[in-house]
Amino acid sequence: MPPSPLILLSARLLDPVTGAFLPHTALAVSGGRIRALGDDREMRALADASTTVIDLKGAVVTPGLVDGHLHPVSGAELTQGLDLSGCADLDAVRDALAREISGLAPGAWLHGWGLDPNLFGDRPVGTAAIGPVLDGVPALLQMFDAHSMLASPRALELAGVDGPRAFDQAAEVVCDAAGRPTGLLLEDAACELVERAAPRPTRAERRDQLAGALREMAATGLTGGHAMDANGESLALYAELDEAGELPMRLRVAPWCQPGTDAEALRALIEGQDAGGALWRTSGVKLFMDGTIDNGTAWLERPDCHGESTHAFWPDPAVYTHIVGELHRAGVPTATHAIGDAAVRHVLDSVEKARAAGGGANGSPRHRVEHIETVPDDTLRRFAELDVIASMQPTHCCDFTRADHTDNWSRRLGEERAARAWRCRDLWDSGATVVLGSDWPIAPYPPLGVMAGARHRRPSRDLSQDPHGPEQALTALEALQGMTVNAARAAGEEHEAGRLAVGHRADLTVFAESPLSVAATELPELPVLLTVLDGGTTHRAASM
Repeated sequence: MPPSPLILLSARLLDPVTGAFLPHTALAVSGGRIRALGDDREMRALADASTTVIDLKGAVVTPGLVDGHLHPVSGAELTQGLDLSGCADLDAVRDALAREISGLAPGAWLHGWGLDPNLFGDRPVGTAAIGPVLDGVPALLQMFDAHSMLASPRALELAGVDGPRAFDQAAEVVCDAAGRPTGLLLEDAACELVERAAPRPTRAERRDQLAGALREMAATGLTGGHAMDANGESLALYAELDEAGELPMRLRVAPWCQPGTDAEALRALIEGQDAGGALWRTSGVKLFMDGTIDNGTAWLERPDCHGESTHAFWPDPAVYTHIVGELHRAGVPTATHAIGDAAVRHVLDSVEKARAAGGGANGSPRHRVEHIETVPDDTLRRFAELDVIASMQPTHCCDFTRADHTDNWSRRLGEERAARAWRCRDLWDSGATVVLGSDWPIAPYPPLGVMAGARHRRPSRDLSQDPHGPEQALTALEALQGMTVNAARAAGEEHEAGRLAVGHRADLTVFAESPLSVAATELPELPVLLTVLDGGTTHRAASM
C-alpha cells in the first residue's frame, strides 16, 4: 500500500547542482514523486484528510543520499561478530579475542571483523603473531578489506585445509616454507574453503540482520545504495522485505561475474537484468580486475616493495575484456573492482574496445570503475572521454592510510604511487563523474562521514592528524553531489532522481542545518531529522 500524501512546510530546499536554496519553502509529495513546489500557503491548500503535513521549522531538505558502493547482506552478517576495527595494536586484539572466547560455548566458532594489517607492523600477517589465545578455538577473523581473513589452526583443521591449493582466480592459502598454512587466506575462493566449515545463520536470522542494518542506514539519511553483490539469498531477502513493506532503502543490485563464467552463466546474468520489485532491482554486473594492495593481490604496473601485486584477478585478462564486450553489446553496465594502476588501465582499455565495436542494446551502457586507489596522470582523462563512472570511497584513504606514508598500503607502493592516493580532486577536475560510497562493511556507512572524509581526508578516529593528500579533497558541494546527482547519473537515473524537482522521486533527506555550511570535521554530527523514501518516512527524529 503506497504511503499517504506528504507535505513538508517551512523548509529550506537545497539544490545540489548549484548549492543554492530554491525559491520555495515547501513541497508536496504523492505517489512516490514530488508533485509540487511552492510556498507554505500554496502547499497547505493541496492537503486533504489523508495528507501527512510536517512543519520542518527551517530544516534543510536535500535529495536523498545514496551510497555508491555497499554490501548490505554480507555486511549485515559479517558485522554480527567481534568488531576488531578499534584495536590499536596486537595486544588489544589479543585482549578482545580473550574476552570473546571466555563467553563462547565449547566448540563454538569465533567470528571477528575489521582487523587492520597495519597492526602487524613488519611481522608477517598470520595467526602466529596473535599467539596462543586462539589455541583450540575455531576462529575466522576478517581483515578490514574483506578480501582476506585469518583462520585459526582449529578452523583450518575442521575445514581440512592443511596445505596450498590451486584456484581458478588469484586466490591463495598462504603457507610457510614447509608448506604449512599460516592462517592467512587471500581472496574469496581461499576464504570460502574454511567458511564452509563454520555454522551459518538461519535464513530468518539473516533476514532480521539485514532488516536491522537497513533501518539503521535509513536513520543516517540514506535513501538508497548501489549493492555490489547478489550472492546467496540476497535477492530473495530483498524481495521478501520489499513485499512486506520493510525495505527502507532503494537498492540497485549488481550480481558478480567471476573468472570461469561460461557462455550459459553469462547469458543468465544478462537475462536477469531489471528483475526486482518496488524498491530494488538488478542493474549491471560486478567484476573484479584485482584484489587489494594491502594483501599484495592488486594489479600494479610495477611490483610493490615485496615483489607482489603483479597480476590480474582473471588468469587471462583477455577473457575479462571479452566478457565486458558481450555485456556492453547486451546493454548491461559493468562495475569493476580495480584498485591498482594496471587494473584500472585494463578496465578502461576494455571499455574503449567494447565501445569501438559498437552495439549496446537500448543505447550505450554507462560503465564504472570501483575504488581507483592509485592511478597515473595519463589515466585520469580517459574516464570522462569514455564516460566511465569513477566510484570512490574516501574513508578508505582516511582510515587505512597515513599522511606520512608509514602505513602498510603506502609502504608497499612507495612514495611515488602513495602520493597519488584516491585522486578524487584530479578525477573530478578531469571531467569524470565521481560517485562516493562507503564499501560497507569495509568502512562505516553513515553518509555524512563519507562526505566529511572526502573533504578533510583525515583519520575519523583522530581528526588532529595530518590529511593524506589534502590537494585531493573535494568541496562541500562536490561531496554532496557525489551522493546525490552523481549517484543518480551513475545509475542512469538522472532524469528522475538526485534533484528536488517536480516529477522526481520523493527520496529526501532532511538536516538540522545545511551540510554545505558545516565544517568537514563536524559534519558527521549534523542531526538527520527526517528520511523519506518513495514518499514514506523511514526515519523521523524524536525532535520532529
